[in-house]
Amino acid sequence: MSISLSSLILLPIWISMAHIQQGGPDEKEKTTALKDLLSRIDLDELMKKDEPPLDFPDTLEGFEYAFNEKGQLRHIKTGEPFVFNYREDLHRWNQKRYEALGEIITKYVYDLLEKDCNLKKISIPEGYGVIVLNPNENYIEVEKPKIHVQSSSDSSDEPAEKRERKDKVSKETKKRRDFYEKYRNPQREKEMMQLYIRENGSPEEHAVYVWDHFIAQSAAENVFFVAHSYGGLAFVELMIQREADVKSKVTAVALTDSVHNVWHQEAGKTIREWMRENCCNWVSSSEPLDTSVESMLPDCPRVSAGTDRHELTSWKSFPSIFKFFTEASEAKTSSLKPTLTRRSHRIRHEEL
Repeated sequence: MSISLSSLILLPIWISMAHIQQGGPDEKEKTTALKDLLSRIDLDELMKKDEPPLDFPDTLEGFEYAFNEKGQLRHIKTGEPFVFNYREDLHRWNQKRYEALGEIITKYVYDLLEKDCNLKKISIPEGYGVIVLNPNENYIEVEKPKIHVQSSSDSSDEPAEKRERKDKVSKETKKRRDFYEKYRNPQREKEMMQLYIRENGSPEEHAVYVWDHFIAQSAAENVFFVAHSYGGLAFVELMIQREADVKSKVTAVALTDSVHNVWHQEAGKTIREWMRENCCNWVSSSEPLDTSVESMLPDCPRVSAGTDRHELTSWKSFPSIFKFFTEASEAKTSSLKPTLTRRSHRIRHEEL
């Protein structure tokens, strides 16, 4: 008969507990001694015992990953997509590996934007040529400073031995609580706090800030917006706060699966009328590209993006969006408004 290692470890403890339960007058002292023994076992260290070092490569090649011609991340040798559970039963290590690879991919994407798209990465509040807003980055996380609180027992009249015993119990309790927190949320090793970026603490604030400091001050005569998902809500909020300025400078707005709501955001009648004439929302739909989609809100026309996947609506509708912008610019020059029809904006698959 085979016995597992866990059985060999737990059996004497079970026997000891049974013996204590049957014991005599010293039962309480023995129970206390056993609890003290168990409290000395550092479960955190046991978890890390078989964990490999948190030492990861600093390049994609080091991770043995690369992007193929379709822009998909694939393993160099196997051709398989990224696998999170690289090592079984080591969630903490797998999470750290995932985060390390994520940092490399972030830098890789920034490099693509600069090299292939000729964009220039600069920090707010410097100027832009072509502007790519980043409304999702509203704060940075830093380690929360530790505050050492002096124990109230230090000023009491308790005997020194009793104070030491209470401090020891308090430390052990904190140690067990910290271990539980690490087990429950292994990637959270440190207590973190969020520092919000001044005047950019939300997507809406970020949109207004970029407008005030860059777009409004630019020499561009024709300004076009492409706003995806929550970006549409941020644009409507920008119109509410800067209505006259936006109307005088923005030629057309392309929304892609926008989540804005003119009723909930309390957009006025003049804003709704302007949106009906100058905006179009390409929404997720199984209908062909540019097919009219019924809207329950009295704002801007809704047409199909040619895909029912939310994250692909911008990419799928780009040909129609730029055609919409061209017509809007020409209409502005000739003092005419652009008209969006299903046929005029539908582009065949072969032309893409």
